[in-house]
Amino acid sequence: MERDSLFIRRITLEGDLPADSYLNRLPVVRYLRDHPITLEKPVTFFVGENGSGKSTLIEAIAVAMGFNPEGGTRNFDFSTHATHSPLHEALCIAKGITRMKDGFFLRAESFYNVATNIEEMDRQPAASPRIIESYGGVSLHNQSHGESFMALAENRFFGSGLYILDEPEAALSPMRLMRLICRMNELVMRNSQFIISTHSPILMAFPDADVLQITESGVERVPFRETEHYQVTKMFLDDPERMLHYLLAEEE
Repeated sequence: MERDSLFIRRITLEGDLPADSYLNRLPVVRYLRDHPITLEKPVTFFVGENGSGKSTLIEAIAVAMGFNPEGGTRNFDFSTHATHSPLHEALCIAKGITRMKDGFFLRAESFYNVATNIEEMDRQPAASPRIIESYGGVSLHNQSHGESFMALAENRFFGSGLYILDEPEAALSPMRLMRLICRMNELVMRNSQFIISTHSPILMAFPDADVLQITESGVERVPFRETEHYQVTKMFLDDPERMLHYLLAEEE
């Protein structure tokens, strides 16, 4: 997928935010005030410490692109609890030359609400097939969190689409994260774009992906092995006993 064909190519902050908004304290928002964020690869990961603003940015991008703040496709319009920020109102999204044919916004914390809304819509009389058939035909509520998410990725995502995922690893075991990588690769080959916020070094290893690390200093592209997530995880797995001894000695 060439850069000109990406569904989202650049993100800028052009509107005003309330002076007293917490958004002004987020590192990613402070960076956007003076710098655009350019997307150059079919898969882009936003990584950073809690409070850096990566999930807030992911949500704002999704809403600015017409997705439901709680998740789903652009056809979902339910609302159970409006908690999304107004950041989307200040974003300007530069789009590519290709029109997307599919798309989905996944929020791990509100996927339950998406599953509930699907069941509510399927209870309404309709001549068309049930919506759940596009998700594998089995109620998402009758599966584990990880199973239901994989059913979504493997059945509902069909390519030529924009898939915005907020911390998908929250639902998935390491083995299923590897399955997700395989599925992502299939979809990238079908001209899809992924924008993902994550803490998972496994996901960040996706071949030829861009990893945009958000820190107090700004946003920079880094090799995934240079992220704190990778380095801390590697240090722990290389010698867990030593790391635990160090951590617990500090506690004492």
